[in-house]
Amino acid sequence: MRLPFPPVVMGIAGASGSGKSTLAAELARTLDGATFPLDNYYRDLSHLPASQRPLQNFDDPAMIESPLLAQHVAELARGRAIERPLYDFSHHIRIQGATETVQPGAFLLVEGLFALYFQELLPLYHLRVFVDTPDALCFDRRLRRDTEERGRTADSVRRQYDATVRPAGLRYVRPSVAHADISLDGAEALDWKVEQVLAALRARGLLRR
Repeated sequence: MRLPFPPVVMGIAGASGSGKSTLAAELARTLDGATFPLDNYYRDLSHLPASQRPLQNFDDPAMIESPLLAQHVAELARGRAIERPLYDFSHHIRIQGATETVQPGAFLLVEGLFALYFQELLPLYHLRVFVDTPDALCFDRRLRRDTEERGRTADSVRRQYDATVRPAGLRYVRPSVAHADISLDGAEALDWKVEQVLAALRARGLLRR
């Protein structure tokens, strides 16, 4: 495949547990591109006592520093490297004085809950993808991940899901499908979802053999 440059920038959004991160990772592998998760841009909470930081609603888009995020995606879209902040998720703080250099590549896959929510990001995308997954399946995936990989109890996962995750998804995430160029069924096979994205890229002249 002959890949264009500067980068083709894609936005991939969906509710928690929708499969958007898995799709982005597989597309990055297929296209020799790079994923760009929004999670690195959570706001620094070092001004709060450590006991209060985990109590914040991380499913609210206000927790993302969207101006810096948009600035960095715009720089990468122009073919310029950026210094991305490093975030300590265990303490909910930015690591002061530390960044990681991100180089532009042929494909940049911006993925996260709010990838299609922030208005300043939308003009930067060549293709906008929404992964539309039934709520019951989203919860089952999140429950399995959090209990098996993060040592949480099923009851705590359910409480958080009902208190913040699902309400934020209904308020902020699912309506952003209106900004998508294509909407994928998150319950379908991964290889079929990848093929639909590749077909959309080809139709726009962004991917050529």
